[in-house]
Amino acid sequence: MSLEDRHKQKMAHRKAVQDAEVASKTILEKGLLIVHTGPGKGKSTAAFGLVLRALGHGWKVGVVQFVKGAWDTGERRILERFDGVAWHTMGEGFTWETQDRARDVAAATRAWDKARELMADTSIRLVVLDELSIALRYDYLPLADVIAALAERRGDLNIVVTGRNAKPELIEIADLATEMTLVKHHFAAGVRAQAGIEF
Repeated sequence: MSLEDRHKQKMAHRKAVQDAEVASKTILEKGLLIVHTGPGKGKSTAAFGLVLRALGHGWKVGVVQFVKGAWDTGERRILERFDGVAWHTMGEGFTWETQDRARDVAAATRAWDKARELMADTSIRLVVLDELSIALRYDYLPLADVIAALAERRGDLNIVVTGRNAKPELIEIADLATEMTLVKHHFAAGVRAQAGIEF
């Protein structure tokens, strides 16, 4: 048997297995809770990729940023231009910058209130809660209340939560959880965060 024939036979078998797997799935559509966590780069980047995909399908999208308030980011610059995006940067910078717990708690509470408002808007199909895991990690929000609200979201609402150190309770209720693993990062070699790459 030729290499081409063996490849064709292997791919035909693979297609049959894949087709059977797809056919076994009976839920055609469901709002998902997606968690991007881990020490590696790309959690927010992946979430904003989903925003672009959703916009491409005509969805209305909400974004709440819990931490990155002080940054002038490329994603904010471009995504705020879309009619279908409700963008809310509510943070005041990383917690080691503010060094004021009461201020951080107040900012996280305002951001969570805005998140709840977007989640209640039935015209919105995707909500990104950027760095919510950071607010939960430092106990700026009541974990039980956040978990309950996310778990009880309406059936067609997709939510993406980003941030390192996602709480186990969040992972447990997620439909999809991805951990970004740090393999190598240019910051360790002395390269600062760059416009167009990190923000």
